[in-house]
Amino acid sequence: MIHISLQSIADMCGGTLLRNQDNQILIQGVSTDSRTIQPGNLFVPLVGDHFDGHAFAERVLAAGAGAALWQRDHEPIPDLPLILVDDTLTALQTLAAAYLSKSSAKVVGITGSNGKTTVKDMVSALLETTYKVHKTQGNFNNHIGLPLTVLAMKEDTDIIVLEMGMSGRHEIELLSSIARPDVTVITNIGEAHMLQLGSREEIARAKLEIISGMKPGGMLIYHGDEPLIRQVLAEESTVKPEKLQTFTFGNQDTNDDYPTGLMFHARGVIFTSKRHAGEGFNLPLLGRHNVVNALAAMAVADHLEIGDEAIRSGFASLKLSSMRIEAVETDFGVTVLNDAYNSSPTAVKAAIDVLGDMKGYSRRIAVLGDMLELGQQEADFHAEIGDYLSPEQADIVFTYGPLSLHTARKAEEKFPEGTVCSFTDKEKLIEAVLKQVTAKDIVLVKASRGMRLENVVDALKSLPGGHNGVRG
Repeated sequence: MIHISLQSIADMCGGTLLRNQDNQILIQGVSTDSRTIQPGNLFVPLVGDHFDGHAFAERVLAAGAGAALWQRDHEPIPDLPLILVDDTLTALQTLAAAYLSKSSAKVVGITGSNGKTTVKDMVSALLETTYKVHKTQGNFNNHIGLPLTVLAMKEDTDIIVLEMGMSGRHEIELLSSIARPDVTVITNIGEAHMLQLGSREEIARAKLEIISGMKPGGMLIYHGDEPLIRQVLAEESTVKPEKLQTFTFGNQDTNDDYPTGLMFHARGVIFTSKRHAGEGFNLPLLGRHNVVNALAAMAVADHLEIGDEAIRSGFASLKLSSMRIEAVETDFGVTVLNDAYNSSPTAVKAAIDVLGDMKGYSRRIAVLGDMLELGQQEADFHAEIGDYLSPEQADIVFTYGPLSLHTARKAEEKFPEGTVCSFTDKEKLIEAVLKQVTAKDIVLVKASRGMRLENVVDALKSLPGGHNGVRG
């Protein structure tokens, strides 16, 4: 983490010391949270519509913080070590950019509508086999979290891996200007934030902002199956670094790398790829979409000169920082694919593909809930999922929520009578699922977090064992 004098911090963030005698105070680490402040930290009191961190500064400094930033439009507290700045958030971002620019660490920036956290964890796991790596933790991927991630980086870090999220235009542009990436990854262009941005074209433009702050000669690695990325990349208004390099990954054989062989097993996929001909890799994650994510991570590793054996070792040690499709074996004998954490059309299709690839079970059952925040096209997107479903992927389909009625109606057109059931009452949904399920079935549960379909997962997990799939 940053370990530097208060005077240096003032110089780096464009501030001035309230008292010159404080210039040699040593600061170690930065925090915006008065509840988790550590001795020697620089406290950054942020100001919002309904809060003002300045109210906690005196208490935080008394508890051991080294100093605090202080907005000039607030009356300073006498005799406290403060750095006066015009805006504490802007100063935090400026400090992070300056700290990173003084570092020799290479920067990997990752964004995308789906899969960016998974790819971040994969990239970090592969690079950690060879380098000292620092990465985004949790959801620290926005205009506050990214600077804090940077300032938590150890000085001897070789590579920092930064996830970049957004909800609208110019947010990733800001993050890219702070990070100045050497390598960037765009996992895909989905439908998340359709409500805010209105079209997939605008989502693509927002994601491509990641290259606006790249260093000259940097490498952009992107999903080549998505034509919108190429389209936006060619637009005159897209800001690009000089001598930008590109590399594509995806399912299609027109990409620089794509899967050439897949073998699914209970806990993951063994795969081969064009770029790594003759080499097999065991990915401990379910789904062919995660193989594509792995190709993105491998492209970063290849660019930074990580060998195949180290890549295998990295995949073997992979730990995800946030929940994705989780396979749960219940006492009753049912396997549950728990993916009730978030949802979008792209993510639902990927989860359905996972279910379709799971062989050796009595029946494959899909429990699909509403996808939220999709804007005016939400009904069409749900109907599209019904079109995508097929009896080859699922034997029984349950839907939950008013929007998912559109999914059910489309699916009913091609599924046998009685195998598609729709519900708007969750208790009735759970009752129907528990009545239908038997041992050796596999059940996918997928919905937006707001639908709380973890209740279905919990109900399945609570089924008693030892009944051979028959309940009395």
